[in-house]
Parts: sequence; structure tokens; C-alpha cells
Amino acid sequence: MNTDILTRNNVNVLGRGKQAIVFAHGFGCDQNMWRHMVPQFEQDYRIVLFDYVGSGASQINDYSPDKYNSLNGYAEDVLDVMDTLQLENAIFVGHSVSGMIGMLASIRQKKYFQRMVMLGASPRYVNELPTYYGGFDRNEIDELLQMMQMNFIGWASYLAPIVMQNQERQELSAELEKSFCSRDPHIARQFAEVTFLSDCRSELASASVPTLILQCADDSISPPEVGEYMHAQLKNSTLRHMKATGHYPHLSHPEETTQYIKDYLAIS
Repeated sequence: MNTDILTRNNVNVLGRGKQAIVFAHGFGCDQNMWRHMVPQFEQDYRIVLFDYVGSGASQINDYSPDKYNSLNGYAEDVLDVMDTLQLENAIFVGHSVSGMIGMLASIRQKKYFQRMVMLGASPRYVNELPTYYGGFDRNEIDELLQMMQMNFIGWASYLAPIVMQNQERQELSAELEKSFCSRDPHIARQFAEVTFLSDCRSELASASVPTLILQCADDSISPPEVGEYMHAQLKNSTLRHMKATGHYPHLSHPEETTQYIKDYLAIS
């Protein structure tokens, strides 16, 4: 077993089941974001948690601007982890950008993946009207990236409540803001640029792993049109609209998120 990879990505394995379920965090987050859901799966699954390089307790010295200049660099790391742990036929739960990272990994090495769950994922954030609506005009993305560069703390404070979309629970926005601010600003900005300017639409046709698409209400990052688009493009996909609001239902509505995933996995 390559312990260097497990250290690099701060991999943690727990649970009492045989089949593996891999929880992959989104931009600006780390594996701790899954803490409300993990206990619901521990009895039946072998749970794998990890941090992308540059996030959480990963080895920041392993960060390479060249390698991580596209989502493929992160997909390579996912495959490294799955290969090291010998996780054939695993369930991959990817939040936000991890939905696409997991999909890219599954296209390269399908044997590791039995099913996918995409939570608030998007193949393209930038609008290309009239044929595609991703939720953002290019100038909005550019302004967001410029704000990150000019005032990183201000950017985190501005963005967290917008994407959390649970105004009555200010502690959730505060936690997300703290998570954003704990990142290295230069790495965070590159990851943001790679995420928000990525275009995985052409790869959707090559993805064949059965996939659950979970679409939140009032998600400013991944609007309903994106969920419908992915469902139309992805073979063997199931789309479910959640009552949960915002972009982080595993934090704000872990019970509903867990139930949708368990219902999907119960289908043979």
C-alpha cells in the first residue's frame, strides 16, 4: 500500500461494511463537511474520506500549479487513492466540483466505480446562451476571481452566505466562511479558476456509471437548469429535486441528503 498517497490526501477509512463509499468534498471545503452524514453509513459501508491537495490536512507541499491546472489532476489523485485502497465497484459521492472530478475519473478507470452520486454538480458554470445556461456570465466569474485576488477575506465573507442560502442558520455560513479562509489564497484562487472555467459537457456522453443527480432548491452555484441538462446528457442517470436550499445540503439538510442517497442505493 502506498502510504505516501494516503498521507498526501489525508485519507481516513472507517465503517464496518464491505462495499466502499467515497465522499469527495467540493471547492473551499474538506472531508469534515461530511461529518453529519458519515454516521448514517458507518454500519453498512467502508467509508473513505480524503482532502484534495491544498485543502484540509492534505500535504500542501505536494501542490503543483501545473498538475492542478485542470480537473484531470484532481481526478488522477482520486484514482490514486482508489487504487491504493483497492476500491473496485465503489460508490462515489461527489459534492459540487467533485461530481465532475469523479466522473472524469470514472471515464478513465470504470472498474473502481459502481455508482455515482452528484450533489450540486455542474459540467459548466458559464452561460453560453441561448444553447446553455450554467448560472453565471463570464464577467461575473472574472469579477469573483478578481475579488479573491484583491481581498481574499472579503471574498469569503461575501460568498459564504450567498451559496449557503440558509439565512436563519447563520452558523452554517460562518462555518463555510471559516473553511474558505483556512485555504492558501493562491491555491484557492487557482482551484476556483479551474472549477468555474471548466467545461465537462463533452465528457458527459462518455460517462456510463449509473448516477444519482441531487438538485437543491435555490442553489446559486448549480441552478435547476443544470440538473436537467446533466440528466438529459448522462446515461443511466436519475434526477431528484430536493427541498434543501443552497449549495451545501450535506451541512444544512444532512437527513434529507442521506435519505435520497440510501433510497437510490437500495434500488438493485
